[in-house]
Amino acid sequence: MTSTRVTPAGRTASPSTARAINDRLALRLLQQEGPLTAGQLKTMTGLSRPTVADLVERLQGAGLIAVVGEAGAERRGPNARLYGIVADRAHLAGIDVRTDGVAVSVADLLGRPLAESSLPVDPADASGPVVEAAVALLESTAAQAGAAALHTVGVGAPGLVDPATGGLRGTGALPAWHGELVTELRHRLGVPVLLENEVNLAAVAEQRLGAARDRDTFVLLWLGHGVGAAVVLDGALRRGASGGTGEIGFLPVPGTSVLPTATGCDGGFHSLAGSAAVCALAREYGIAVPGTADDAPAAEAAVRSAPTDRGAAFLDALADRVCMGAAAVTAVLDPGCVVLGGEVGRAGGEPLARRVGERLARMSPLHTEVRAGTVGGGAVLRGAVLTAMDAAQDALFTPRG
Repeated sequence: MTSTRVTPAGRTASPSTARAINDRLALRLLQQEGPLTAGQLKTMTGLSRPTVADLVERLQGAGLIAVVGEAGAERRGPNARLYGIVADRAHLAGIDVRTDGVAVSVADLLGRPLAESSLPVDPADASGPVVEAAVALLESTAAQAGAAALHTVGVGAPGLVDPATGGLRGTGALPAWHGELVTELRHRLGVPVLLENEVNLAAVAEQRLGAARDRDTFVLLWLGHGVGAAVVLDGALRRGASGGTGEIGFLPVPGTSVLPTATGCDGGFHSLAGSAAVCALAREYGIAVPGTADDAPAAEAAVRSAPTDRGAAFLDALADRVCMGAAAVTAVLDPGCVVLGGEVGRAGGEPLARRVGERLARMSPLHTEVRAGTVGGGAVLRGAVLTAMDAAQDALFTPRG
């Protein structure tokens, strides 16, 4: 006995299509809920007992699920078998590419990290050696995780991802080795290597693991070395015609002396809320800025070290600036929720989010909740793993035949 389903167009699905739909439904439940019995699958899917028995046999035969235990304490008679996804059926990798380093995480099919490592990069290093070192880092991390091969790799990097080519759009502001690394990985590995903007991946992580788990529409406002936004509408990332959705560093705002141009965001929102601007603002309020570089770590440290009354005034001034970008995004998209991410957003935490929310409520008639991101410094890497996991599951969770 095989169930049939109705397709979105209103047509009854063929038996093979119905089987694929049922299999995918069961696998998604096992991925979300953990191991389940056949009876629990029947209850949660609404499928008949013979249909569930058929799909369990089919998925076991495909090597996608296996018996992982028993559940019988609450019932009389033989214990019911618990079925779970075979997590080592495939291995995935996430890579976070920054101007000053590379971080790698190798995970199983359920996205659980098995091994992680990182590599600092000197901006003065030549591209070739950096690419070779990054590839070697991925290979050694995979070996440490016991992964003989990788099924899918997700890569997060700053900059625009060309929707036509799937590669980074060339820009003099970013190291050339970023794009060269993705090209080399695709050539050597021979598996899907999915490139995504780092802010988009941070939004994926916040939606699945962090501050936006209860939201299918929200905007992540990234405050780090640069500024950016990720837009999630109805559960889907919106990238735009050229991959540039969320490039709010170029947003013209009051308080700057020049306007941004097509080749530089100086004079835009970046000039108010980028790390150099945050460091300069901190100094104005007497907040110590560690080091000599006005980079994201320095800005993060300055924001974290502002618990005094003087620090409160600094956070007020910073919130005034951040609200400029948040108000513009809210006026156009009405997302209902803005999550503050990146090094500065993370360091500001709830005090900064509360201040931005208060100012936004005065500036806009649209109710918008402002939240601090909760995934932390690994948001881009976690998002890269989740993206690779989704792609691998989409490929493997569609049994043929």
